[in-house]
Amino acid sequence: MCGIVGYIGNNESVPVLLEGLSKLEYRGYDSAGIAVMTNEGMKVRKFKGRLKNLEEGIKHENMVSSIGIGHTRWATHGEPSDVNAHPHTNINASIAVIHNGIIENYMEIKEYLIEKGIEFKSETDTEVIAHLVDEYYEGNLLEAVNKAVDRMEGAYAIAVIAKDSPDEMVAVRKDSPLIVGLGEGENFIASDIPALLKYTRDVLLIENEETVHLTKDKVVIYDDLGREVNRDIFKVTWDVEAAEKDGYEHFTIKEIHEQPKGVKETLLRRLDKDNNINLDGIKLTKEDLDGINKVYIVACGTAYHAGLIGKYAIEKFANIPVEADIASEFRYRDPFIDEHTLFIAVSQSGETLDTLASLREAKRKGARIMSVVNVVGSSVARESDDVFYTWAGIEIGVASTKAYTTQLVAMYLIALRMAEESGKMTHEEVSKVIEELKTFPEKLEKILENKDFIQKFADSQFNNERIVFMGRGLDVSVAHESSLKLKEISYINSFSIAAGELKHGTIALIEEGTLILALATQQKLFDKMLSNIKEVKARGAHVVSIAKEGDTAVEKVSDEVIYIPETMDELTPILSVVPMQLFAYYVSLARGNDVDKPRNLAKSVTVE
Repeated sequence: MCGIVGYIGNNESVPVLLEGLSKLEYRGYDSAGIAVMTNEGMKVRKFKGRLKNLEEGIKHENMVSSIGIGHTRWATHGEPSDVNAHPHTNINASIAVIHNGIIENYMEIKEYLIEKGIEFKSETDTEVIAHLVDEYYEGNLLEAVNKAVDRMEGAYAIAVIAKDSPDEMVAVRKDSPLIVGLGEGENFIASDIPALLKYTRDVLLIENEETVHLTKDKVVIYDDLGREVNRDIFKVTWDVEAAEKDGYEHFTIKEIHEQPKGVKETLLRRLDKDNNINLDGIKLTKEDLDGINKVYIVACGTAYHAGLIGKYAIEKFANIPVEADIASEFRYRDPFIDEHTLFIAVSQSGETLDTLASLREAKRKGARIMSVVNVVGSSVARESDDVFYTWAGIEIGVASTKAYTTQLVAMYLIALRMAEESGKMTHEEVSKVIEELKTFPEKLEKILENKDFIQKFADSQFNNERIVFMGRGLDVSVAHESSLKLKEISYINSFSIAAGELKHGTIALIEEGTLILALATQQKLFDKMLSNIKEVKARGAHVVSIAKEGDTAVEKVSDEVIYIPETMDELTPILSVVPMQLFAYYVSLARGNDVDKPRNLAKSVTVE
């Protein structure tokens, strides 16, 4: 959430800022703005709504400038409005600030500044930063920002420019993502790599509690003690075209179609010709595993749902007890963690603040930290002992799709490696599962070929406000993810349940016309699931079941059936979730929603 872009150099800043912000739209936002230094002084322009409002608002203005900052805001303090949009300035607009995150003690600072006669224009926590920097500014911008930061508590990435320091920019990172792009006679800052790919592939990854001082010819990084830090250049190797729609109407449907490739890449990059699993150099010996008495898988949202499948896989294959937990709750319950704990963080962006905070708490208590992430060089990855990268490629759609299925592959590979190394499964048994996984790219393609049927089904149900997802066993976790997808992009208040819980209250909600998406892929629970379907049918529900090819008995109790290819029960989530992703996409489309940028949501959640 919130996108940050900054430019200082020999070229025009405004086109760079607008281009960078356009590449950060996927993060989710409700307003956009820029601040640039011109010969006429600081010019700040900001508008509620989409980036196009900003572009339209400034297209006839003379904003010649070689230094500037830009921002897309996701509201936390104060409603979305022109006034609350970033950048924010001090009273005479000589200092401009953009900010991603939350200043937790902003009210204390605000009261201090009000006592000194400062009048605030906005409802935001960010505005206090501009006034606080002004309070300390005596000609040295770096010093002023450092003094302001010393008084600030919370999570933030900020960038500051000043009228009286026209040749420099200062940025600070604390718990929110920040990178620097390097050019010739120009330098950049941003929240994420896509914002800079048009201009540079040389990136500096800024660590937590570091300050960056930029001029057009030099970048200096300081640690929290004010010491200069040497940082290796990170070379971006993936193509900018990966962030384009490539002929698809939306990023979301493009990324759904990219899942066969993502699954294949995530799987085959870790296997040799004999199906030996290489976890990116992660060392997990029998001795290591014997020393682990507890595994925590901690994540948020879709990644948490992947963690639920990971819990099942590790317990099933490796026979190690696992607890899956929501990151926003994990660190507040003083979990039992010591040096015998393996903590697995799952995050698409690698910047999810709740997950990062939980990781740090587990590390403080002595746990070994493993992460499953999609973004190389992200905060979660850099702060982990071991990293397993999913090979989903860049994901732009706010509602995660291909990141989820590649996370599932990652969890299966980790579980299988644990199982073989600990002696719980033979190599032959592991190889049998691997061989089945190798068929999944083709099986996913087969499901995607059936999208027209799913679209017709979605078009017939897009106005139905009573939708329930249910399943048993592994299907429950897929039901949770399926319901979340629908909520995220269609805004339908659906919910998901374990089908066996119907009689314990939920069945009271089932009435004529209620749409039930019944996942029935688990063979040992198949008969029980048929009974649950009959229960809701008897109360007037319209039932669409998701089952494996060959399980035709489900047709007798369902109104419609969506079949997925036959596979092992343990592996069905990778396949069964795809029809549900398509359903959510087509329902959202039919309802006229912004599929890629759903309301109130952000791609990377960097605040609590």
